[in-house]
Amino acid sequence: MGTASQRKGRAGELELAKELQRLGYNVHAGKPRSYGSEPDLTGLPGVHIEVKRVERLNVPEAMAQAARDSERFHDGAPAVFHRRSREPWLVTMRLTDWLKLYDGLRR
Repeated sequence: MGTASQRKGRAGELELAKELQRLGYNVHAGKPRSYGSEPDLTGLPGVHIEVKRVERLNVPEAMAQAARDSERFHDGAPAVFHRRSREPWLVTMRLTDWLKLYDGLRR
C-alpha cells in the first residue's frame, strides 16, 4: 500500500472516530501505521470496526478482512464502516450479526 493510500486510510479512521465521539461514543483510533496489529477503531462494544475510505469498495473483500480481524481481536461482530468522497458514512454487516445486535436492543 502506498504512502498516499495509507494517509487517506488513516484520515478516514480519525474522521470516523471524531464523528462517533461527537455522537457520544467513546471510540478511539488505533496507532498510526499499526499494519493490522490492532483494530482501526476501538470502543464500540460488540462491534469490530473496519474503516474503509475509498471510492470503489470491494465489499466482499472488506467484510472478509473484518471477519478475520474480529476473530483475531475477539472484539465483536465484524462491521465495515465506509464512505466515498462527499458521501455519508455507511455500515455493512452480515445480516445474522446485525439481527443479534438489533434483537439485543429490542429486549
